[in-house]
Parts: sequence; C-alpha cells; structure tokens
Amino acid sequence: MDYQPVVVKTYSRPPGSRHAAESRYWRQFKHPVFVKEYAPITSVHFSPTRPHRYAVTAATRVQIYAPRTQKLSKTISRFRDVARSGCIREDGKLVVAGDDTGLIQVFDINSRAILRTLDSHKQPVHVTKFSSLSPTHVLSCSDDTTVKMWDVPSQTVIATFTDHTDYVRSGQVSTSNPHIILTGSYDSTVRLFDTRSGSCEMSMSPGRTLAVQDRVPVEQVLMFHSGTAAVSTAGPILRVWDIVAGGVCTRALSNHQKTVTALTFNSTGNRLLTGSLDHMVKVYDVSTYKVVHTMRYPAPVLCLAVSPDDTHIVGGMSDGTLSIRRRDPKASDFTQNDEGHPSVTSLLSNINVGHGISSQTSSQNIVADKGERRLESQNSKIFKEYDKFLKTFRYSDALDSVLKKNIPPSVAFSLIQELIHRDGLRIALTGRDDVLLEPVLRLLLKYIADPRFGELAANVACIVLDMYGSVVGQAPLIDSLVLRLRKKVASELQFQDEIIKAKGALTMILSSTVLQCP
Repeated sequence: MDYQPVVVKTYSRPPGSRHAAESRYWRQFKHPVFVKEYAPITSVHFSPTRPHRYAVTAATRVQIYAPRTQKLSKTISRFRDVARSGCIREDGKLVVAGDDTGLIQVFDINSRAILRTLDSHKQPVHVTKFSSLSPTHVLSCSDDTTVKMWDVPSQTVIATFTDHTDYVRSGQVSTSNPHIILTGSYDSTVRLFDTRSGSCEMSMSPGRTLAVQDRVPVEQVLMFHSGTAAVSTAGPILRVWDIVAGGVCTRALSNHQKTVTALTFNSTGNRLLTGSLDHMVKVYDVSTYKVVHTMRYPAPVLCLAVSPDDTHIVGGMSDGTLSIRRRDPKASDFTQNDEGHPSVTSLLSNINVGHGISSQTSSQNIVADKGERRLESQNSKIFKEYDKFLKTFRYSDALDSVLKKNIPPSVAFSLIQELIHRDGLRIALTGRDDVLLEPVLRLLLKYIADPRFGELAANVACIVLDMYGSVVGQAPLIDSLVLRLRKKVASELQFQDEIIKAKGALTMILSSTVLQCP
C-alpha cells in the first residue's frame, strides 16, 4: 500500500483574525516613496493604458510620473493660475486640466503642446475629465455652479447644466453610459444629468429635511462601474445611493473623524478606498461596507488613486507630499504576453485547477497525436519533509521538522496527532537534550491556552514532564520554560474557573426569570 500523507486538520479562525488575509494583501503596499512638492496636491490620475503613468496636479503644474521608477518624466506648466484636475485620456496620449482662471486646456502628453483651449467658465474649474466611452468629450465642473460637456475637436459645448446653486467641486462621466454625468456640489446635493435631454434627471440630497445652515457640502462623488449605484462624501460621512431605485440612500457610514476628501476603487471595483483630513485611508469591502484595512499618512489626504494593475497606491497631501506605495505582484500576475493574452503556462494552470489536478503532479507534457492535443501526467507525488521522515519511521526527525518557525501550528499538532496514532510520540521525544527539548516546550507554552490545540498540548506536556521530570533543575533554560508553562496553566485554570462561576450565575438568573413568567 502506498504511503498516505499526514492529513492537516483545518481549524476555524480565532476571533480577531477575520480580516487577516485582507490586511496582509494591503500591507504589501509598503516602503512608501515620498516626493515633496511646493503646494498641496489636489489631484492624482493614472493612465488606463500601460505603462500606467500618472498625472499629479499641484500649484501651477501637472507632472507626469513613471510608475516603475517613480521618476518625473514630463512637466506641464503652461497655466495662468493654479492648475486643477489633470486627467489622462484612455489611450494615454492626451492630458486635460483646468485652472483657477476658468480656462481648460488639452495637451499632448509627449510634446506638452497645447492642442485645444476651452474657455467658457468664469470661475475656477476644479474638475476636468475625459469620458472613457467618448474619448473626444471632456467634462468640466466649475465654481460658477455650471457643469459642461465639451466636444474637443470643435471646441464647442455639447451641454450646459445650471441646476446647482453653489460650487461644483466633483463630477464624473459614467463608465457604462457616455451620456450620464454624476456631480456633487457645495449646495449639499448629488445630481445625475443626461446630455441627451440636457436636464437633471435625479437629485440626491441627505439634507432635504435639514436647515440650510446644517447642510454639509458634498466633497466627492464616485459612480460604480455598473452605473447602478454611486458613493458620495459630505463631511466625515460616506453615503451610498441606489440610482436604479431613484436615488435612495441605502447606507450612511462614518468611519473617519474629519472630512473625507478622496474616493477611488481598486481595479476590480470590489474595494473602495477613502482618504480624509484625519490622515487616514480606509479600505471598504463593497459587499458589506465594512472597513477591512486602514493606512495612516503623515498629513491630511486630499487625493488618492490606485493603479489599474493594482500595484500602486498614490496619495496627495495638503503639505505638498506625494506618497507612492508599491506592491510587488506575484509571478502569476505576469503570465500574460505583451498583447494582454494569457500565456500557455497560465492556460495550463487554469486547466489543472479547473479539473482538480493536484500541483503534486508536476511533470506534464503536451503530446500531439493526429492533430489532437492531450495532457499526460506522471504520478510522482511530492511529499513534505515530515512525510518523508514518517515514511522511513524517523519520528524524532519528523517532529523536529515541524518545530521550525515558519511551520503553522495546525501542521505541527496534526503531526503530533499522527505520532500518537502510531504510538511514536514517546519515541520522537526520547533522548533529547536541552537544545532539542526547547522548541517542544516553546510550542506547548505558546498554544496550551489556545482552544484549538489546548487539549492536545496539555496531553503532550504531561508526557514531556513524565519523561524528563527527573532531570528538571539541570538546565536553566528548560527550568524557566517549565516554570512559565506551569504559570500559564495555572492562569488558564483560574480563567476557566471564573467562566464556570459566571455560567452558573447566568443559569440561576435565567432559571428564576423562567419561573416568574406566567
């Protein structure tokens, strides 16, 4: 009969580790690079096309950075006043930006030449964005309370909306419908416009029942990729709107201490990132709107962007600091060729996963036979180190192999359980000096109070003390570990005693309540 590998028992996650995997992912964005500008950074925007250069708007300049080197590649400074909202077009060839004079300019990203000038607004333009579905159209939102859609080639206005009554500081063209525009204004309203009708189709305001002085300006708006829902921020409150239901507010969240100034999605749209003046960036799971991770920044966050390939998080702050966090993607993230198609290796791995083929069958060959293609697998199982030792009855070496730092406790205790079934635990523990006995005691000390492993750890501790009780006192390190183990067991027993007392008191209270009921 072939040797059967040790079955590692799975345990439910202990309390407090629900978001462990999520946090591990976001913590991969580490070693931030800080670039100091001369003025607050008001906008960051990534190019949708590779190599995903990003435009940073600060003072009277729009600067283009290369994501791989974090170096400045282009500087566009042909503005009369403070520049606003530098945005790169879908093809990565043009940049549009407004300024505080009300002028909108379209630049060639390589030559930095001014290609078009759109001059109609009378006050600062804080929003300029290309439509992702109509690359020749540009959205602009201004402090003159107007929202305009421009045709770039003819330099004419397609539609003008005047429904807002205060500064319009945020806006977006829907990524699912080029005619739909979402805007947010300091008049505390979020509005949905349609360029086909030229009118406001929907107005969403949490302050309809509030007095004018109690209404909070809308700082940012963001529409989901599907176009069926939107998110807005007013003060520290994040609101989710159901557009299909007519602009109903489905959620109102307040996880920041100060005004939320930045909103962005990751590439897949299943995580929402918010930046605030409280120096914090929070990550939400959009299925539950629970905060799954928090990042701290050294200054108030004004703008935030995530790269389309989810490898960079760039934030701009009020003190002029640009923070660039980078994640090193795994090799599996780069199994695509230059044209964006999956490679042969990626396809084969998908076939293996889809049909349940284990990664242990490592040797696979593609054999052509009469124009057909089939997979031939060689059944050569790759065992873990402890399985190799168990297969040759080297119980002591098998136990030592799972006492290393990087081995999960579930693997270590699964092996110990296997040794007990084989009547080999005492054999594995026999003949150990203080150096070999130390990792055993440290494992027991760490997990003897863990409800997942406590019972098994207590049984192993009894065996260790029975085998080495006569030599206790000869090694100071072992003596200290045994003393700490004793104190931890005593503390756990006291804790269990308190729980039993509390359970008894609760039982009496509940019983008396039942008896008093008519």
